[in-house]
Amino acid sequence: MLGAGIPFVIYGLFRSAEIWNFSVLLISGVFLTLIFTGFSFMITVRNENPIKGFGIAILVWLFLAVIYDGLFLLSLIIFQDYPIEKLALVLTIFNPIDLSRILVILKMDISALLGYTGAVFNKFFGTQAGMLLSLLMLALWTVIPAPGFLYFAREKDF
Repeated sequence: MLGAGIPFVIYGLFRSAEIWNFSVLLISGVFLTLIFTGFSFMITVRNENPIKGFGIAILVWLFLAVIYDGLFLLSLIIFQDYPIEKLALVLTIFNPIDLSRILVILKMDISALLGYTGAVFNKFFGTQAGMLLSLLMLALWTVIPAPGFLYFAREKDF
């Protein structure tokens, strides 16, 4: 928060109308940090070998950052003749990186860059209920690794 917040405060963020857009960016960044820190703690406690744990952590990040998007876009292309807007919304919720990215894009009002998909996302996530659901899902993603971490920590003989 400090790395992104200090420069914006120096350049007059509080005198600007963009403070709400920036707050969504910061909130999304904090949620992503907490989510992946939780996953890393769970992976660390689960694996004895640090190299294997590092590999699994990179694989989790790679899946959520790249592979999931590729599979998501492939499914949209394959099933383009069918009404899959609701499926696209549900699949977006299952990836915290995509969810944060869409929140920031919609808050900055540049969803037209996404074309038809942007219009669908804007229709749902652009509302107050959509924004609240997105933040609740990010909070849920933050809590998801905790039970796994606690389970593996109890099982581990320190």
